Amino acid sequence: MTKELNYRTATEKDLKQLQQLGLLAYGQFQNVLGNENWELMKANHNDDNTYLNILKLAKCFVCENANELVGMAFLIPNGNPTTIFEKEWCYIRLVGVHPKFEGMGIGRKLTQMCIDKAKETGEKTIALHTSEFQNAARHIYESLGFVKQKNLDLIYGKQYYLYTLKLQ
Repeated sequence: MTKELNYRTATEKDLKQLQQLGLLAYGQFQNVLGNENWELMKANHNDDNTYLNILKLAKCFVCENANELVGMAFLIPNGNPTTIFEKEWCYIRLVGVHPKFEGMGIGRKLTQMCIDKAKETGEKTIALHTSEFQNAARHIYESLGFVKQKNLDLIYGKQYYLYTLKLQ
């Protein structure tokens, strides 16, 4: 495994690799989630539309090593509200790092790239959600200035939290 990392913007040509990376990155939580919830999450990652729809909407930053995607993060612009995210916010989704590449700063760098792009495009608030079992992610987000706003309803049977960062 070479450690030469390249960061770039993803395209639809990356679809299958994004899906595979999502399964690898989130698959490490299979035991925490339990079989039933893992099957739901896995089906979501295996659905082409999950990644196609988000690619059309978002700016996706990826990290690659030897032409293999080893990290990803999607920045969705404001004007795309959900039950979690307000209309005025941009938000980060599906930050994932290949388990063999954890601890190399990839998740932090991709999150920072999302923050930088949000600032560049004049966003005022950037948000994200993360869970009780994603300790490394929460540490990264908090160290970058994100503040926990509230506990969310259970997702996949686990506690999730809403975080925001004021940009202006």
